[in-house]
Amino acid sequence: MKKISGFLLKIMGWKIDKEIPDHIKKAVVIVAPHSSYWDFVMGRISFWHMGVETKFLIKKEAFFWPLGSLLRNLGGISVNRGKSGKLTDVITKEYESNNSFFITITPEGTRTLVKRWKLGFYQIALRANVPIIFGVLDYKNKVGGMKGIFYPTGDIKKDIKEIQSFYKGIEGKNPELSKIFD
Repeated sequence: MKKISGFLLKIMGWKIDKEIPDHIKKAVVIVAPHSSYWDFVMGRISFWHMGVETKFLIKKEAFFWPLGSLLRNLGGISVNRGKSGKLTDVITKEYESNNSFFITITPEGTRTLVKRWKLGFYQIALRANVPIIFGVLDYKNKVGGMKGIFYPTGDIKKDIKEIQSFYKGIEGKNPELSKIFD
């Protein structure tokens, strides 16, 4: 898949880089801004190109036949958004029981305009004692990849402000849906 994904990225004019050390085997990867279904397609192609296996959360409604099998094979984990539960606990256990585990989360939680991020990604990283990796898909400049590492301190307000500042100026596919930093 690495060669095929590299070819696809090249013909689409994208440059994808993995700027994190290979010794990082566990992390929460956040990708922002999230404004299009294309983020999933570009994200999968990018992760294949970088040689990173990652899981992702997706609403349970998407797991209908035959799409459900495909999503699970691609790394999808079904989420019941209407049920408040212990998703953080479930994901934290995945980190404990695997030598290597990456999960990709979009902090907006949706492709529509939001006023603030959902903070589950931060809670997962803090509880699992893993770093947060900054995933990028900048459609304006056609660059993306894994561009930085952040270790949560527990000071959520300060940390979120610092994390969001990293994404300032990165443009999603639909920039009008990515105004969280304005």
